[in-house]
Amino acid sequence: MKVSDVMSTQVDFVTTDTTVKDISRLIFGRGINGVPVCKGKKVVGFITEEDILSRFHPSMEEFVEDPVHTSDFEAMEKRITDILSLPANKIMSKHPTTVYADTPLLRAHSMLILKRIGRLPVVDKKRNLIGIISKGDIFRGVVGERLNIEESEEYNDWLSKHYLISIDWKRRISHEIPDLVKILKREKVKNILDIGCGIGMHTVALAREGFNVCAFERSELMVREAKKRLEKEPDVVKSRIKFYSGEFEGAVLKADKQCEAAIFMGNSISHNPDTYQDIIKLTSKVLSKKAVMVFQIRNYENVFNKRNRLSQFRFSKGEVYQEHAFVEFYDPSRSRKKTTLKTSAIFDFDGRRWKFYGLRNTLLAYITKADIADILKSCGFKKTRFYGSYTGEKIDNWDYLFRKQFKHLDSDWLNVVAKRG
Repeated sequence: MKVSDVMSTQVDFVTTDTTVKDISRLIFGRGINGVPVCKGKKVVGFITEEDILSRFHPSMEEFVEDPVHTSDFEAMEKRITDILSLPANKIMSKHPTTVYADTPLLRAHSMLILKRIGRLPVVDKKRNLIGIISKGDIFRGVVGERLNIEESEEYNDWLSKHYLISIDWKRRISHEIPDLVKILKREKVKNILDIGCGIGMHTVALAREGFNVCAFERSELMVREAKKRLEKEPDVVKSRIKFYSGEFEGAVLKADKQCEAAIFMGNSISHNPDTYQDIIKLTSKVLSKKAVMVFQIRNYENVFNKRNRLSQFRFSKGEVYQEHAFVEFYDPSRSRKKTTLKTSAIFDFDGRRWKFYGLRNTLLAYITKADIADILKSCGFKKTRFYGSYTGEKIDNWDYLFRKQFKHLDSDWLNVVAKRG
């Protein structure tokens, strides 16, 4: 691979007379450790955090002339005003290391290691700036591109660290459980399969209502979190729950008793872009003859036509950090396959500034009302009802499940209740 394969072409740079104050704003605002310095388009220098910090310390000549006062570290900080007013050409590295677009990727990486720097300007033969490349770009190019974008254990494990605080669970459970309980009791359900249970919030809530629940989740970390939370419950609730981790296809066969219902909450069925139909068919086979299946599916038509691809933007209080921000959006399918790419990003606020925690992608099945109706019909579920739930202007404003008619453009969620008997 070449540098041109992974470099960023949208490059922040400064001129020789840009002040250190403005450069510092750029470094803080972009979360980078340095920027190229240009005359016109030509790279003439590079300035880093270390270049700025080094100006607080005396030069060797200053130290020789006055070793006592130049060793006063508290006095050094008082130089901040003078340092911030300096132009870039006074503190920049005047012979920056650069690479060309056709430089081999790992050669660029070796240059970063040898020079002990984090970023390299990419220039043309006239030293005009055309891009920039960092260690992170190289890592993504060499390693990241070899990894498949998929619903993986790693994705769920990453999400599990923030899953509890990424959702207003108190509001969500208070709205969804009453409707679930009403449906399940009406159909005389006692035993439930909870497939894609996450950290077990619905599982525990249903067990409190007297149901026996076999709950399945791919992520071992999520199951571990669910079990940890279960320890706080009374023994009678604990006795009604069994958690399993692993692939759903194999996990559902572990149920120790025949169940009358299966629930797929929180868009869990979509997290199986290649196998969701097989999972529904397999689940239907292990259920009783007069079974009920419940699905909560993201209404993608609403996401793309009404929400401008955004499905979540929420702030939450934290413990280590004062606040967290959660952003979740979808990309439309860029192939013939009916899939959508979900991107989840998390930011942390330490009381002074926001910091980027991380971002993950996962490929989901793009399931419509017609899709789910067809697969359920093929499994013998002849009575299927569709409901819509809304979050309104607040994306995390959870709604009741089965009280409103589904509207293909307006409903935020497609909620499905299917009966076989």
